[in-house]
Amino acid sequence: MIQNHSESENAYITLDRAALKAVLEACLAETELLSLRERISAYRTVVASLPAVPQTLNAPPDPDAVALQRDAFLSELDQILAARTVRRATYYLSRLEKGIGEARRGAVNDINLNRWKEYDEVLTDSLWVMDRRDTSGAHRAWYWGNFIPQIPRQLMLRYTKAEDWVLDPFAGSGTTMIECRRLGRHGIGVELNPDVAAHAAEAMASEPNPFSITTDIVVGDSATVDYDAILASHAIKDVQLLILHPPYHDIIQFSRHSADLSNAATVESFVNRFAVVVERARAVLAPQRYLAVVIGDKYQDGEWIPLGFQAMQAVMAQGCTLKSIVVKNLHRTRAKREQQALWRYRALVGGFYVFKHEYIFVFQTP
Repeated sequence: MIQNHSESENAYITLDRAALKAVLEACLAETELLSLRERISAYRTVVASLPAVPQTLNAPPDPDAVALQRDAFLSELDQILAARTVRRATYYLSRLEKGIGEARRGAVNDINLNRWKEYDEVLTDSLWVMDRRDTSGAHRAWYWGNFIPQIPRQLMLRYTKAEDWVLDPFAGSGTTMIECRRLGRHGIGVELNPDVAAHAAEAMASEPNPFSITTDIVVGDSATVDYDAILASHAIKDVQLLILHPPYHDIIQFSRHSADLSNAATVESFVNRFAVVVERARAVLAPQRYLAVVIGDKYQDGEWIPLGFQAMQAVMAQGCTLKSIVVKNLHRTRAKREQQALWRYRALVGGFYVFKHEYIFVFQTP
């Protein structure tokens, strides 16, 4: 579930690396359980009194210091205190020392698996329930149909490392590019509408860039644009993640441009044209990397059209392996704001259920 984390969950303490190592080594040298507990208890008191501050998962590293999530670290100290034998306490101490001194990174991300308990922000469940969209910083709901910033953030945390490249063929308001700046990922977005692209670029530029990464929005048709040339202009040959948030066919008409997928004549035409975008963008995705499609269904002439699953099948037909289907539920949507009673009435009359979810299909390429 995506929710607002408490201050405690986001609170990090910074410890001197050498001093921490000395404390752990002194504890490991203890042979009496009572003495070991006294050392750990005294150290826990010190740690609990230290000032804690929010910290991003991708804060620039300090070789002389170590940042630890306060509650997770205190929990590990409590586990040591609860041990009934020196042997068990030493086991927990050794594991703690290893987790702090040795990083075991994921194959496609920066998550330290030796400290996995600290990554509360990173979701692993298939249901993402959100109260509202993130409107902090440069994120603004000025673009009808833009998607939730929390989605590209989660995808980048799971499927990219710092300074990896992310490609978004449906850039829209620049949501993905803004999150790239926040997480230290390079980003390229393609947007069909020049006015939207200009507005997105302006919003993107207003977001701080602490990691000095590149974010670029290119005006063009995502089905025909020369991706190789775009990447070559940045001296790269491939990207490490694709995030695609296409129109949901004709639910919202984004422009009158014939290349706009929201103007596809039929659902079949939409799916076929979307498949072309996927195929061309996937050609510049590095092998064994991930692509995500964010899309919802539609309701037409009294019939629920499973647009999301048709798009899913189109991607699978290109040889991509389906890794996950995430259902995202947003309580407060712009389209249905202040109209809950009306939509409930329509559902009762029409015999259907009100749309409150979208899909995030996650695939891995061969």
